[in-house]
Amino acid sequence: MGKFESPQTQSKLGADEGWAVQIYSRNRRLLCVLEPSHGWVFLIGCGVGLLLAIVWFNIARHSTPLVPTSPTESPILQVD
Repeated sequence: MGKFESPQTQSKLGADEGWAVQIYSRNRRLLCVLEPSHGWVFLIGCGVGLLLAIVWFNIARHSTPLVPTSPTESPILQVD
């Protein structure tokens, strides 16, 4: 630290600092920026999707199976 620098002007990268991932194209044009909120929303979406899949699987397993109709029965709806 220099003689005239105050501790507040020093840039420190701490654990509580934010981060961002910037994605550029070949011609150095900014395409998109991924921030921490995007990561949290992705993880929450994965968790909710997994929860829905488990619930859907349990409901499908406990529901009554469909009874197949035999091909020799006459159809219920007849068109003349």
